[in-house]
Amino acid sequence: MAARMTERPHRNFYGRLKGKTLKASQKAYLSEDLEALSPGLVSWDENPERAPLDLKARFGDRPVWLEIGFGGGEHLVHQAALNHDVAIIGCEPYINGVAMLLGKIRQAGVHNLAVYPGDARDLFDVLPDASIARAFLLYPDPWPKKRHHRRRFVTPEHLEPLARVVKTGSGFRVATDIPDYVRQTLEEVPKRGFYWTAEKPSDWRAPWEGWLSTRYEQKALREGRTPHYLSFVRDDT
Repeated sequence: MAARMTERPHRNFYGRLKGKTLKASQKAYLSEDLEALSPGLVSWDENPERAPLDLKARFGDRPVWLEIGFGGGEHLVHQAALNHDVAIIGCEPYINGVAMLLGKIRQAGVHNLAVYPGDARDLFDVLPDASIARAFLLYPDPWPKKRHHRRRFVTPEHLEPLARVVKTGSGFRVATDIPDYVRQTLEEVPKRGFYWTAEKPSDWRAPWEGWLSTRYEQKALREGRTPHYLSFVRDDT
C-alpha cells in the first residue's frame, strides 16, 4: 500500500472552475442535491488526515467505476442507467458541468452515482488501493501547445495514483480526437502498469459497447476530427 500524504501538496490547476452564470435551476441542483451525492470526505478541508474512503459503506458490494472529468455528464448518466449493479463516481472541477450533471441525474432518476466536484488528484489521495473496477477519461483537455503537454492528464502525476487505485485486470478507457494526445497516451499509460488491448485497427476506431457519443464528440466529428478509443487493462506482471 502506498504511503499517504500528511501535508497538503501544492497542486497547480490549469482548467476552468466556472463559466457563464448558472441558471436558477442549476443553483438549486447544487444546493439541494450535491451534498447527498458525495462519495465521502475527499477535500483536504474536511479530511486533512487523508483517511481512505469507505466505499463498501457508501456503495455496498457493487463494483466501483470512475469517470475523470465528466464534462456535461451525458456519458456518466448513460452508464449509470445501463449498469444498475455498478456504482460510478464522477469527478469534475468545472462547476457548470457539475450543475448540468445534477440536472441529468434528476431527469434520469438514477441512484448509483456519486459526484466529487473537484480535482481528481484529491480524490486519488483517499481512494483505497485497487478499489476501482473501471476508469474513463473521455475527451480530456488536449492542451495542444507543446509547452503545456505537462498539464495533460496522461502524465505521471495523474497516472501513478490512477494505477494504484485501479484493480489488476480492470480497464482504463481513453477517448480523444487529438492525434498527439493519442501518442502521449500510448507512450505514458503502459509505463504505469497498463497494457493496450488493441489487436486490429477497429479496436481503436470503433467505440466500446454501450458507448454514448457526447456533445463534444459530435462537435469533433462535424469539424472533421477522428475519435480514437483506447482500451487499457491494469497488469502487475
